[in-house]
Amino acid sequence: MRGILLEILEHSGGLSVQDIAIRIAAATLLSVVIYISYWFTHAGTTYSKKFNVSLVTLTILSATVITVIGNNIALALGMAGALSIVRFRTAVKDSRDTTYIFWAVIVGLCSGVGDFWTAIIGSGVVFVVLLLMGRVRNENRILLIIKAQKSLESDIEGIVFQHFNMKPQLRVKNTTPETVEFIFEMGRHTYNRTYKQEQNITQLLYDIDGMEYVNVVTQNDEISG
Repeated sequence: MRGILLEILEHSGGLSVQDIAIRIAAATLLSVVIYISYWFTHAGTTYSKKFNVSLVTLTILSATVITVIGNNIALALGMAGALSIVRFRTAVKDSRDTTYIFWAVIVGLCSGVGDFWTAIIGSGVVFVVLLLMGRVRNENRILLIIKAQKSLESDIEGIVFQHFNMKPQLRVKNTTPETVEFIFEMGRHTYNRTYKQEQNITQLLYDIDGMEYVNVVTQNDEISG
């Protein structure tokens, strides 16, 4: 019994150089499909070239690991133990990016074991599904922060909503007996369209006596690592 176990543990896949090259090449070609899909389905600040390149390398590395392991149980157990100490702390800024990470890993696994058709068909289906879902856009939001005398509360709301055609959303209103502070939120397109008017919002607000400050802040959901 001990001899059988030792034989199983010491058994190696014995892949030729040609087989290894084919598997790595297949993973590389399919990683290009993943790269194109991510590039096409993301626009604006949601697109990260560094993350896209990482998907390509992740696919190739996954295929390399599986090719090395082959059917060598001892090596598989050793790599599982070594990889178990790896901890990833990078936050994923878009939940759909998780799909691309799994896609890259699965393509690498399929290529590493030589199951090319599964990788090709699966990648084709995922590519079409993501294509049909459309591009992901992250339109930066504009925050309009205003502080003025408390007596100007209704006047400020009227000016802001009239200037932007009732599209801003009032997110915060902080008041004291003497002052009031507003935070309005709107899309960048809504804010940019008002440039064609004779006066922008800051000029209109500063024409009112008792205005303390008007700040315009750009906000987005991107998480930088």
